Amino acid sequence: MKQENLLDDILTQTEALRAATAQTARTLQDFSRRLELILSQDHKQITVRDTSFAADFAAFCHTLRQDTDKYMDFWQQARAQLRCGTGKEGYSLGLAAKSFVSRAKTLSRACDELMTAYDFFNRFYKNYTLAKLPVWLLTSCCDDLNNLTGKILFLARELAKKTEKARGYA
Repeated sequence: MKQENLLDDILTQTEALRAATAQTARTLQDFSRRLELILSQDHKQITVRDTSFAADFAAFCHTLRQDTDKYMDFWQQARAQLRCGTGKEGYSLGLAAKSFVSRAKTLSRACDELMTAYDFFNRFYKNYTLAKLPVWLLTSCCDDLNNLTGKILFLARELAKKTEKARGYA
């Protein structure tokens, strides 16, 4: 695959990962609100009305794991292909490299929002004893997404630096 086609795919996948991460953060915030309400009802000894919370949360976690694995597979291959590109072919695309850096930073902010939502969820989860939840799966996915975002940021900066060097600016 040519480097410019690979960069186009990378830009598309970066934006898709950012959108998915932002959606995951919003969904996790909704689960936090539901859990807070459940805990409030339990504390007041009121019958808990949200009976589907545990099943919904488990389905969310399993879907998130599948999506995370899909993104991890793509990025592992893309990083390897981008790193083995030649200097003339791969680093003449300065605008695309700068766009990649910008999108990687936006992805990083979305990942930060996800980690904030995860921490907020954990505040309520530590008091939840009504059902077993696959929080370990959520933790694993959040850690994987956080690590992947760091790798993407590093790759974007590395590509931008090599692009600038190839163009004679560094």
